[in-house]
Amino acid sequence: MTLTRRALLRGTAAATGLGLVGLGTTGCSGITPGRDSGGSLDYWNLFGGGDGVRMTQMLDTFRTANPGIALSAVTLNWGNPYYTKLSLATLGDKPPDVAISHLTRMKTLVAADLLEELRPEDLARHGISADKFTERAWQAGLIDGHAYAIPLDTHPFVMFYNTDICAKAGLLDSSGALTPLDTPEKFTDAMRRAKEASGAYGGVVAIDNDTSTPWRIFQSLYSQLGGETLADDGRRVVIDDAKATQVLAFLQSLTADGLFPASIDYQGSIATFANGQAGFYFQGEWEISTYQTAKMPFSMTLFPNLYGGGRYAVQADSHTLVIPRQPGHDPEQVDRSLLLIRSMLDQSKTWAEGGHVPTWLPFRDSAEYRAMTPQSNYAAAADAAVYDPDGWYSGSGSNFEIICGSAIATVLGGQQSPADALAQLRGQLENLSKTASPI
Repeated sequence: MTLTRRALLRGTAAATGLGLVGLGTTGCSGITPGRDSGGSLDYWNLFGGGDGVRMTQMLDTFRTANPGIALSAVTLNWGNPYYTKLSLATLGDKPPDVAISHLTRMKTLVAADLLEELRPEDLARHGISADKFTERAWQAGLIDGHAYAIPLDTHPFVMFYNTDICAKAGLLDSSGALTPLDTPEKFTDAMRRAKEASGAYGGVVAIDNDTSTPWRIFQSLYSQLGGETLADDGRRVVIDDAKATQVLAFLQSLTADGLFPASIDYQGSIATFANGQAGFYFQGEWEISTYQTAKMPFSMTLFPNLYGGGRYAVQADSHTLVIPRQPGHDPEQVDRSLLLIRSMLDQSKTWAEGGHVPTWLPFRDSAEYRAMTPQSNYAAAADAAVYDPDGWYSGSGSNFEIICGSAIATVLGGQQSPADALAQLRGQLENLSKTASPI
């Protein structure tokens, strides 16, 4: 017999136990959605910081509403470590009952047969259906028309701005809203004016020891030009050199001209904006809690549409709720899992307070969400989300983002020219495109 890679991993997982928690299911009477019943649930996630606090609050709400269900929650390290452990636990027949997966990582799990299909009849028992979700997030998560993940949010790259600095720089209109920065020239002019008003920098974006942020700002602008990176599920690299060079040259001009710091790490970028040393900050919307806690004068809006014209695009991902492949099919355990998933959706307000755009339309389309500012200011980004391209090595926190972000960071930092960075990036991606998935 030929020993496959998956069989080897499954045997290793079973032999070592992987040091992972695996809760057995407990038999119980039939579950009526929305009614407490006995049993257990094992849930894995990757949330830290403010997201972790809110997720704990949401889980406690579920426990209060369902005291007969023993819910165990495990938080693991974000990125490749999380997905490796989730994959190995599932291969070793010790999966959690429910887990978080980025939408951009979910398809790789499905290709490896590691997720349960979420059948419409099961979802319907809990009032979950496609028409209750943001169309972009729901459609992006389908595989051959089948659902394997329930999107909890869309988390786009956004623009934070210091309202005092922008007012001093003359960048706010009579209503106090930021004037449009919809061309490279307008954007650069705004950064110059904000630099003068702050006395330090116009804007700030994390560069040093951070691969995700440089990728996100590049991908937002590159996508506005219609650029693509991978095709055929990651088996072909299709970078448009002209468009990529245009974006990289523009980004490098911001640091070369002193409008952005050319060397700053993630925490440094946060502090620079919080201390009023920059008028603008570019990051995922999850940093909203940081600046609310700092009690500084700020607001948030969509990342600028510099190149898209009438077509807007911005880099984003979605946190989704999935059911890893189970050793046996227990309909009652499926209902327990979907009970937890529905509880998360019903708590979309709590989750949105942390900045994420809710995908659950019963809340997103409500007056209550529209009244949430600045969160609702950038809700339109969910409809223009550009997810990382398909490929086993792609997605949030992946080797793809590490390779791309590292090369882009050298351009922002002035260590490489756009041409040299593109050559580095292309060569490394070509190697991965020819490598088989390890699962």
